[in-house]
Amino acid sequence: MPTIVAYHNITKGAEHWLKSPKRKELFGPLGVTNIRTFVDAQDPTRVAVLMDVPDMDVVKKALESTAAAEAMAYDGVVPESIVILVES
Repeated sequence: MPTIVAYHNITKGAEHWLKSPKRKELFGPLGVTNIRTFVDAQDPTRVAVLMDVPDMDVVKKALESTAAAEAMAYDGVVPESIVILVES
């Protein structure tokens, strides 16, 4: 199961983003586990998640869904800033 790191900018503040249930709601049903969150100490508008993903294709498709767009809007994620790194 590969581990991925996804980082991006946020607009609603780190506390809001950290407390949001939307990551687990979106990724949990896809079998994603071990979701960990990070905030850039120098720039709290830049955050990251690290998670274990059983199927990257399923996750990529989910990220294009309406549910993902709604979760990102709720969390204040800037979609065009998302960068995903896959463990190699």
